[in-house]
Amino acid sequence: MKILIPVMLLIIALLQQRLWLGDGSIKEIEDYQDRLVALKKDVEEKKQRNDALKAEILDLKDGQEALEERAREEMGMIRDGETFFQVIE
Repeated sequence: MKILIPVMLLIIALLQQRLWLGDGSIKEIEDYQDRLVALKKDVEEKKQRNDALKAEILDLKDGQEALEERAREEMGMIRDGETFFQVIE
């Protein structure tokens, strides 16, 4: 009986050590959960960006206004009869 109690305490201590410090420990699970939350946020941001890009692609394919806006902003193009004013700050 004297040996049984210390052996049982040792077994319990080893099991507790694995629970708190070993593979699949509580700390490791919390780290994985935090990483999962961060990855889900990143995925959501990328989905929103993809949706915006898809909408822009459809607009460029279908509409003349988007093409004209792009030409004005990126290439500095103007229509016939328009006057271009450049404001320097």
